[in-house]
Amino acid sequence: MPLPDTSSSDVQATIARLFVYPVKSCGGVEVREAVLTETGFDLDRAWMVVDSSGTFVTQRDCPRMVLIRPQIKTFEVVLRAPGMLALHVGIDQVESPTTVRIWKDEVPAWDMGDVAGQWFSDFLEKPGLRFVRFDPEVQRLASKQWTGELDAPIEFADGFPVLVVSEASLTGLNTRLQAAGHEAVGMERFRPNIVLAGIEEHDEDRLQEFGIAAKDGLVRVRPVKPCPRCPIPNVDPATGVPGTHVMDALQAYRADPRLDGAITFGMNGIVTEGVGHTLRVGDVVNADFRFD
Repeated sequence: MPLPDTSSSDVQATIARLFVYPVKSCGGVEVREAVLTETGFDLDRAWMVVDSSGTFVTQRDCPRMVLIRPQIKTFEVVLRAPGMLALHVGIDQVESPTTVRIWKDEVPAWDMGDVAGQWFSDFLEKPGLRFVRFDPEVQRLASKQWTGELDAPIEFADGFPVLVVSEASLTGLNTRLQAAGHEAVGMERFRPNIVLAGIEEHDEDRLQEFGIAAKDGLVRVRPVKPCPRCPIPNVDPATGVPGTHVMDALQAYRADPRLDGAITFGMNGIVTEGVGHTLRVGDVVNADFRFD
């Protein structure tokens, strides 16, 4: 089936980078291609660390989580961290059912066993941690306040299937940081799934549904909510040490009236067409500006 004519689109961009985050709040995996599922990229936020009460744990409380680096292989995810032997996690391996809490949601999940839990407890120096897998039989939905009539399933993501950020937005931030005497920061601090090249700074905020010309068909991603930022972008992904300068810089120009003055950077999106298709670096993205 031929792709639609996009010659009249307001903007044309390309996918510059793609990221998958297998374990919530741990390091990301940069990939050249990623399969879209209903919940976002395949294996994105499929696993999560919880405390002894079953409540999710993130870099907000444990900045060292950013030092845990996953590697995706055919049948397993390998987790590495400084001073630790590698933890091998079978993609289809689980041990026992459990229930966990993420934000306001309480959902069934699968515990990954004592060895995995102890590995995280040892590295993060927090006793009683457990490592859990999202139960694919469970449906957890993004907020209908933002998705409207559409059901948008998610796994352990904070709120939405994908996060889109442009290279120009990061360049704009780095220009401000360097003018204030700070070093430039990398895109990894903002944990996007899709990084766009070829649009202006923060144009991702102003665009309607993206049409992406994947090789196996058309993909549509609809931006639905600006991404409010907690202190995680302050954490240096190379050291796990938090600072303040990144959020301080954003505070000066990214207070968003759409979210009562919250600091936003990037757009949360939902997949409206193309589940099962594969996005690749270099894919062409077309969109029109939104006027509302």
